[in-house]
Amino acid sequence: MKAAIDPQTWLELTQLQATYAAVVDAADWDAWYGLFVDDCIYKLIPRENHERGLPLATMDFESKGMLKDRAYAIRETLFHDPYYQRHVVGALRVLEAGPERIVCESNYAVFRTKLSELTTVFNVGRYLDTVVRTDDGWKFAAKLCIYDSEMIPNSIIYPV
Repeated sequence: MKAAIDPQTWLELTQLQATYAAVVDAADWDAWYGLFVDDCIYKLIPRENHERGLPLATMDFESKGMLKDRAYAIRETLFHDPYYQRHVVGALRVLEAGPERIVCESNYAVFRTKLSELTTVFNVGRYLDTVVRTDDGWKFAAKLCIYDSEMIPNSIIYPV
């Protein structure tokens, strides 16, 4: 597979990534899992584990059903101090490209704002995404959120 794509595909992938950030920032969890195919992977994994090929991840979901369960838990069962997230996502870099499947990466920074507190840097890393063409456009088959710091907050409620 060559790692070049046409401008229209680039625009579609950039829009998918921007939509991902927007729906997570808006806490629109139904739209969040709607960006994935049924048989998907979502992991929040430390960089050290990823680079060493170690499987331990902070979050590890292996299907859209598991993403739906997380969305339900966020809305209905988890209790936490309310906060807002804001994503800043860098430009996509295409690593592999085929007509129906693309692997790309982009850097991200997530900021968190708790009510009555200053905004802080919450999580920084890179997305390693596998996207596939569907009848509804491009969707995530795999989204690895590979974070840089070994130190993370004691609870991560929302997807990164």
